[in-house]
Amino acid sequence: MPEFPPAAHRGVSAAGVPQSGAAIAQAALVVIAVLYFARDLLVPLALAVLLSFVLAPIARALRRIGIPRVPGVLLAVLAAVAVIGMLGLVMGRQLAELASDIPLYQYELSRKLASVNASGGLVERAQEMLRGLAAGAERAAPQPVPSLNADAVRPLPVEVRLPDPKPFELLQNVLQPLLYPLATFGIVVVLVIFVLLYREDLRDRVIRLVGAGDLHRTMAAMDDAAYRLSRFFLAQTAMNAAFGVFITIALFFIGVPQPALWGIVAGLMRFVPFVGTFVAVGFPLLLALAVDPGWSIPLMVLVLFAISEALMGHVLEPMVFGHSTGLSPIAVVAAATFWTWLWGPIGLLVAVPLTVCLVVLGRHVKQFEFLEVALGDRPPLDPPETFYQRALAADADALEEQADDVLREKRLSDYYDEVALPALAMAQADALRGSFAPERLTALRARVAALIEDLEEEVEDDRPPQAAPAELDEAEEASRPADPPPPPEVLVPPGSVICLAGRGPFDEAAAGMLAQLLRKRGMGAVAAPAELLRGGDLVGLEPEAVRQAWFCTIEGGASAAASRYLLRRLRRRFPQAQVCALVVGVTAEGRLPDSLREEGALAVEGRLADVARAALRLAPAVAAEPAA
Repeated sequence: MPEFPPAAHRGVSAAGVPQSGAAIAQAALVVIAVLYFARDLLVPLALAVLLSFVLAPIARALRRIGIPRVPGVLLAVLAAVAVIGMLGLVMGRQLAELASDIPLYQYELSRKLASVNASGGLVERAQEMLRGLAAGAERAAPQPVPSLNADAVRPLPVEVRLPDPKPFELLQNVLQPLLYPLATFGIVVVLVIFVLLYREDLRDRVIRLVGAGDLHRTMAAMDDAAYRLSRFFLAQTAMNAAFGVFITIALFFIGVPQPALWGIVAGLMRFVPFVGTFVAVGFPLLLALAVDPGWSIPLMVLVLFAISEALMGHVLEPMVFGHSTGLSPIAVVAAATFWTWLWGPIGLLVAVPLTVCLVVLGRHVKQFEFLEVALGDRPPLDPPETFYQRALAADADALEEQADDVLREKRLSDYYDEVALPALAMAQADALRGSFAPERLTALRARVAALIEDLEEEVEDDRPPQAAPAELDEAEEASRPADPPPPPEVLVPPGSVICLAGRGPFDEAAAGMLAQLLRKRGMGAVAAPAELLRGGDLVGLEPEAVRQAWFCTIEGGASAAASRYLLRRLRRRFPQAQVCALVVGVTAEGRLPDSLREEGALAVEGRLADVARAALRLAPAVAAEPAA
């Protein structure tokens, strides 16, 4: 299903939606009860809504070619009724033919089972085990007490014969089983016509229920959701119909009887997740076993469904829909179970479409966002939150896996800017509130440092993954950024650039990330803790060798006065260095960058890529200054 933009329309408030958890739970129980006890009313309504989503693009297309609205809607509905009626007639005729041949198929299946039994005795042993279990159950059951005069009284055989039914009774017996399905079908048709004719009025009423306070955003959300759902359901119906036609033709050439019946079943079972595939293949496979004296036709049926299902699920559907149904696998199974329990076989068929509608509702209505979180296939946590959670859980493998996934498409600096540093900002905020025990804070910092060290070895440079030149057009080729110039020789030796951490709990991680990126761009950068300014040794290097000094801090880790004090000490410790500052996570109220600029430092806010470019931009000026 095409992706629904989450941020553009989210935040629309619904009127009359419970706010507290207890109220939501009570409302859910009431809704489930209504869905169960009012299923005779709601099943036709749900079918009508889903069918209107399928027919809405057709009705719009007929209107665009000049057919008036009412005739266009009637024509689209009549075409759908004709198709459904034709499919019903074909299925009925094929079922009648199948029923007449069942004794022959039963004989052939019994013969094959006997041959399998003769080859290994497995079936016979299973039958003997079942007979033994049945005999044991009979012995365990209480035996009836014989009557004293059982020999004196013998029951007389009685045979009950019903009179031959009259013509009206015969007609009633034939039509009565069909009355409920035909009535339901007629109600669905009428409802579809009215939904298509009055869809604007229904949309306005839904807007009133969802939220009329923000009319523009609500209308945009409703139109976008309805348009995308219509396209998705129409495309899915067309794909499943084409799949059914393909299965029909293939089974015809393989030699399976009633191929049209099994093709229709296969197309319908495409709407049923997971279980539908086994149902679709089970009946033709059983029939192939009955009609083929050997095993070639059953094997061809298995190969046919295996290849066709794989192509549909992994090639054609992703190409047409762009992604998937938008549901997580667990949600698909849960939805199928839930709707089947509520509405029976009809619920199994409409489980995925109805659940997709619920997920779309959760993406566009703020109070129903929990539906998207619970049922959707999007990650429940943002990438920074995922990073933070995995670091807290001490899951080093998951951290590296997330880094590998991001680095397949983005640069290392983008990974740090968009994932790691925002996560460290959240961790630092928690640490300043006292949420961490000292040992856990130490372990978390060590875990992040180990990840940075691993990325030093795995990532060779900081260039983004680029397409091959043959895959780029002229505009893309012209818009590609040029490779940065190499740094001057004075900044190449190790220790010529120092990245000093502030006093925040995770400032050392920010300094380590910046030093790593500068090294990957050819600069001899090293990271150092704030304790260096108290007289520590810089890995054996002289302070005069440092030509660029970066003060690295995450907003909120220390006060502005403490940061300015460290910056002054940094300048005194490294008199030959250009003093710069990196401030991560600057908020709207943050004044730290301005405070550091007042101390004469070049303060860069935010992205590490900007810092790396600034470092290279300052490099010629550093090279022009004479060393002490």
